Amino acid sequence: MSRSSSATTGTPFVSRSAFNALTVDDGEDTDNEQQEEEIPQTEVISTEPAKPSKSQIKKAQKQARTERRKQLKASSKAGTADNSPSHTPSLEESIARTAEATADISLPHPVEGHTEPPLNAEPQHEPVPQSGVPEALLPQPVINGDIQHLNTAENNPTPHPIPVKLLDEERKFVSKPDVEQVLKSEPDSQEAERTKKLQSILTRTLWTFIMIGGFVALLLMGHVYMIMLAMLCQTLVYREVTALFSLKNAAPESGEVENKGKKDPWSKTLNWYFFAVTNYFLYGESIIYYFKHVIFSDGQLLPFATNHRIISFTLYTIGFVGFVMSLRRGFLKQQFGLFCWVHMSLLLIVVSGHFIVNNILEGMIWFWVPASLVICNDTFAYIWGMTVGRTPLIKLSPKKTVEGFVGAFWSTLLFSVIWGTYFMRFNYMICPVHDLGVSAWSNVQCTPNPVFVWREWQIWSPLRVFLSQLLGKSVTVIPYAPYQLHLLVFAVFASLVAPFGGFFASGFKRAFNIKDFGHSIPGHGGMTDRMDCQFLMGVFTYVYYSSLIREHHVSVGSILQMIVSGLTVQEQVELMKDLKRYMQGQGIVIA
Repeated sequence: MSRSSSATTGTPFVSRSAFNALTVDDGEDTDNEQQEEEIPQTEVISTEPAKPSKSQIKKAQKQARTERRKQLKASSKAGTADNSPSHTPSLEESIARTAEATADISLPHPVEGHTEPPLNAEPQHEPVPQSGVPEALLPQPVINGDIQHLNTAENNPTPHPIPVKLLDEERKFVSKPDVEQVLKSEPDSQEAERTKKLQSILTRTLWTFIMIGGFVALLLMGHVYMIMLAMLCQTLVYREVTALFSLKNAAPESGEVENKGKKDPWSKTLNWYFFAVTNYFLYGESIIYYFKHVIFSDGQLLPFATNHRIISFTLYTIGFVGFVMSLRRGFLKQQFGLFCWVHMSLLLIVVSGHFIVNNILEGMIWFWVPASLVICNDTFAYIWGMTVGRTPLIKLSPKKTVEGFVGAFWSTLLFSVIWGTYFMRFNYMICPVHDLGVSAWSNVQCTPNPVFVWREWQIWSPLRVFLSQLLGKSVTVIPYAPYQLHLLVFAVFASLVAPFGGFFASGFKRAFNIKDFGHSIPGHGGMTDRMDCQFLMGVFTYVYYSSLIREHHVSVGSILQMIVSGLTVQEQVELMKDLKRYMQGQGIVIA
């Protein structure tokens, strides 16, 4: 096929670019030109518009919104209202403007005397002209509710008004109100998302104050109610954690299909049996330690006190035998996995809860203030993260930010000194428990621990002179309590280490592909989501207090425990006679 034959048979319609391409022809057809000439003309002339990509659709949406805003600004400056009659461009005007924009963007301006085409230019195949306006000059259709614009903000900054009628993907006309409704749909969805986020924040804040209010009320009612609260929290946490691993939906192992569809009826029963036995052992140890004067003076409780550990081990052995008896072929791996899962949950949850109860019995302040520091750190981390948080802290918890972590650290340090100094003034908070019937309104008396006794620090001489001149009066000493120094240690741990208990729980949830451990607290998830840091803080407080702060004195309970457990009945009677003679020698009459 030659150019002469194609020129004579077809309609003589040649564009300028095609003519320029002919002028530089050296008389030999290249392989590319021959391949292009062999392509049928019907394949080149395609009336179907190319399907836009997602990026083009998003870009077109953005351009449409930008043009709409510019139109509104222009109309407001001209003093025209939306309901006033205005000139609406017709379809012909829109076509003309689109054609001008297309010509400015796509057609290169020829240089006089130079006929060489631009680099990488390909032969142009001009379509056969049709009656009316060429389709290439028509406005782009609305595809899936998005407007495709030929002109962009970079090439043609002049905004074009939205035509009265546009074409959709079925080549049907769409009215202007429909287009405007499509443009407004995305801002409406963003507004709904902001409303939902605000509602979530309000719900979370409301239940935060409800939990704090209930916490304070139980604190004032007495030690028994705080112990019950601690046991309730650990029970809910244990239930949420052990519910993640069950045999309800476990598939039988390969080769053991005869038990398919069955489940182990002992799984949940054994979970709670081991939970009860562990609590009996741990809380029995605490009661015996803190209430020796009551337990060893009561003949009915004495057998349980002296044989507490052997009774606990016997109960555990019964549970172990029951587990072995419940093993079923086809579920052996799952059952042994459940056994290990239960024991790890008991170690991390029940043992930690036991230490928290011991903190309550040592003095309410050793439970109240550390728990308050964790709540303070969590609250300030949320506030700082919402306001100035930009840098992610850890991948396990993407909502945590470095700014929130650092801001919460300094906020917790300041809060700890103020908060702890205030509560160390009350005997109800600092005295170890001797009577479970006391409350905040009871007259509690005890010898305070030395860390709560105020002392004076002698100021260094140059600093003394500087402070005296600055304050206008003589300043030689600064009063302080050693407990304030311990508060700084607690605050550092609550800010730098305790949050990793939350990160551990976040990784736990990601492992099981869940958002929250439960839905017991609106806006906060389950109890585990709130207690993940408290368990770690409670264990640290008990270890720190028992190692560095607690005083070990000989008490009536400890002496009575030694007498009951170490002396025979005859030796106890002899001790009583000797003690009675001693008391009479001191002038004390014993009835």
